[in-house]
Amino acid sequence: MPVEIDIGEKSVTAYISGEIDHHNAGEMRTRIDEAVEYSYPEVLVLDFGGVTFMDSSGIGLVMGRFRLMKNLCGKVIIENAPRAIKKVMRMAGIEKMLSAENKKEGSLL
Repeated sequence: MPVEIDIGEKSVTAYISGEIDHHNAGEMRTRIDEAVEYSYPEVLVLDFGGVTFMDSSGIGLVMGRFRLMKNLCGKVIIENAPRAIKKVMRMAGIEKMLSAENKKEGSLL
């Protein structure tokens, strides 16, 4: 599975792995949205630690989850994004929308 979901008391964490492209982004969106709609968390954590490649489908994945959580008065946090993934997100302006922290380096996206 390209995404594993952990549902906590007030959060949902999606551990994303492999490639995020138009072939698998839809399945990832569905799995994450189902978990959020099931638990109505305060925080959605998208852990990109296992992601090896991401195209614009990954940006769409993040932005769509941002809108979903905004409608629930929640927030999205991005964790453990590899350097190349951080670069793609910066270029798309994601850091302006989200709380983005790389736990391993302690730095913002």
